[in-house]
Amino acid sequence: MSMKDKQIERRTFFRGAAVAAIMIPLSGTLASCATSGGGDSSTGKKSKNNPFGVAANSTTDAVIFKGGYGIAYAQFAGKQVSKLQKGSTVKVTAQTNIAQTLQPRFVAGNPPDVIDNSGANLIGINTIRGQLEDLTDVINADNYEGKKISDTLYAGVTKPGTFDGKFVQLNYVLTVYALWHSESLFKQNGWTVPTTWDEMYELGTKAKAAGKYLFTWGKEAATYYQTLAISSAIKEGGDEVRLALDNLEAGCWSKDAVQQVFTAMKKIIDAGYVKPGGAGTQFTAAQAQWSDDEEAILYPSGSWIENEMKTQTKSGFTMTGTPEPTVTKNSKFPAAALHSTAGEGYIVPSQGKNVAGGKEFLRAMLSKDAAVNFAKSTLSSTIVKDTIPEDGFGSTALVSQVKMLADAGTNVFSWNFVDLYGMNTDQLVVWNTFLSGVPPSPSSRARCRRSPTRCATTTR
Repeated sequence: MSMKDKQIERRTFFRGAAVAAIMIPLSGTLASCATSGGGDSSTGKKSKNNPFGVAANSTTDAVIFKGGYGIAYAQFAGKQVSKLQKGSTVKVTAQTNIAQTLQPRFVAGNPPDVIDNSGANLIGINTIRGQLEDLTDVINADNYEGKKISDTLYAGVTKPGTFDGKFVQLNYVLTVYALWHSESLFKQNGWTVPTTWDEMYELGTKAKAAGKYLFTWGKEAATYYQTLAISSAIKEGGDEVRLALDNLEAGCWSKDAVQQVFTAMKKIIDAGYVKPGGAGTQFTAAQAQWSDDEEAILYPSGSWIENEMKTQTKSGFTMTGTPEPTVTKNSKFPAAALHSTAGEGYIVPSQGKNVAGGKEFLRAMLSKDAAVNFAKSTLSSTIVKDTIPEDGFGSTALVSQVKMLADAGTNVFSWNFVDLYGMNTDQLVVWNTFLSGVPPSPSSRARCRRSPTRCATTTR
């Protein structure tokens, strides 16, 4: 098997006062070819309880991203497989750098049987999608309780993992992206969570007067602020902005809504409302500055944040989420509109030694028992419906997620381009620079002038 470079144009962004425009490096594409010796060489007899034909006494190699959700939930599902498929086992291995660890295995034709392709350094799906199994048969199968899996899932959850009409990535977690805060701290100070960037700036002034910062960040999670910016711009400008960014249209980063958000963020950075030093701080340490030390009062993140920081959150914090702000009160999407999508993407490589086992593992993950276990242990929802009680297992953050989704109604949106092209690693450099308040370099400005169609053209 060979590696073939596929040049993907990635238009650069963040011009002028907002951020230095840069050229994002192009990444290689793994060739979509078969390699001798790969694939599921031995399968068992298919039956109602064994729809994919898992071979007797076989082992499934599962590599799970170890992030905010941990890996205990995957181990739980693995044990379910072992109970139902007698003699079979699931070997669960934790990894924090998926691309660096697993891309060589794809090239060698020896990938794991199932992968949680997540984290800051995930494998860009566009580089491997030709080597992945179609997972339609998984959601068309019955779950461990005897119900058709597709009937038990929230609507639209297969869309983020469908590329060119092929469903290759099962995004397991129903992730809600929001601004998180301590409800008790806000009540104590009489603060209100801002719904616009002007209100955000005003809150920053109040926080500073109280000896606190508005935001903090860590080097590995600097792009959480990119997610915040994109969400805000989409709410302000509507589907026109969302589609332009998701398709990386020429000038997409120059759209008024996008530039207005960048300008508002820069105003906050220039005012000193963002705790300095994040580019040299490990991200969970930075998050603890917010959740435990309360040095900062807001933090943008996905709904994994509560579980990720459960040992570093101040007693009585009452973690609560609210939707991202807009630029104006006349935004295209209402203030309650929400960025939410199915995340934590699971894939089954076609060249895995136990493809049937990889699919059976996903079937176990989609059982009600596994989904309830995940929600209870991580305080986040899966894509399986009816698994969270009204009290959110005692979690204020989980209760707020349910409320945000209900308030948003049909005004829920997302995008795909960052994961599709594996751009996050490159963009971390940009956002660490921006949040540090570093001005554009002469070289980046010159590069922008030489290639104006690849740069944002609006200066604020």
